[in-house]
Amino acid sequence: MFYSGNWCCTFLICAYLLIGICTSAYKPVVIVHGVLSGNETLLPMIERIQQFHPGTKVYATDKFAGWSSLTPMWHQVEEIGQDIMKIAAEHPEGINLIGYSQGGLVARGILERYPNHNVDTFISLSSPQGGQYGTKFLHLFFPGLVCRTAYELFYSALGQHTSVGNYWNDPHHQDLYRNYSKFLPYINNELESPESNDYKQGITRLRRLILIGGPDDGVITPWQSSHFGYFDENEEVVELRQQKAYVMDSFGLKTLDKKGKLQLIELSGVSHYDWHTNKTVIDKYIISFLK
Repeated sequence: MFYSGNWCCTFLICAYLLIGICTSAYKPVVIVHGVLSGNETLLPMIERIQQFHPGTKVYATDKFAGWSSLTPMWHQVEEIGQDIMKIAAEHPEGINLIGYSQGGLVARGILERYPNHNVDTFISLSSPQGGQYGTKFLHLFFPGLVCRTAYELFYSALGQHTSVGNYWNDPHHQDLYRNYSKFLPYINNELESPESNDYKQGITRLRRLILIGGPDDGVITPWQSSHFGYFDENEEVVELRQQKAYVMDSFGLKTLDKKGKLQLIELSGVSHYDWHTNKTVIDKYIISFLK
């Protein structure tokens, strides 16, 4: 189920009565929440979008909220993806898609899984697009877990039944990552599959891809993962344009970049838990791209 920011929704009806607008020149927006949260955490963003773009329909999924956000990634992609495709079908003019934290990786998976989507702009907000190799937030559900041994859990049949395990990217155990991980190496086209061409088509179909992150995030590790950068075996960060996936254009990042459709935004002073509520971030770096 989605929360809808439509003008007829009781939650926002007062705002619409005040402004007297029931139609919009802006494309509908779909937002996917992060890990261990739900669509209620997205209300500040929804309200800002509605304030600056009156009449915009905004949908925020409530599926896989709370602890169920640890459900394997492919299952979330399928379930939420089907809902988004139904919304998209109702709006042939196209939609915009925002994914926060883990939700940004779910959203990317949806774009690749459903390559005939009509998403115009995709905004990935502090999402582990290159993977994750940090345990700060994991202590909530895996007490005592440390980076150097986390692979023993995540690169196992049990670990792959968790969303985090599906994008855990240990730079010191890349063979295990490719052998066990059922999600990230596939949507990155590091491992070929019958859907590899679809995955690339789903990304290159975008008119615009916006990647937002910053050095004070404190959770996404390395923070450059939000820009598709990542650690090498020495834990030195390899930036996006030096990544093999970019150089080989494995799933379309280089294609977007060469066409001027890829934009990286680096913001200091924003913690991971503030990206989706920070008014400056929302007003200047999210709403400005929602046309």
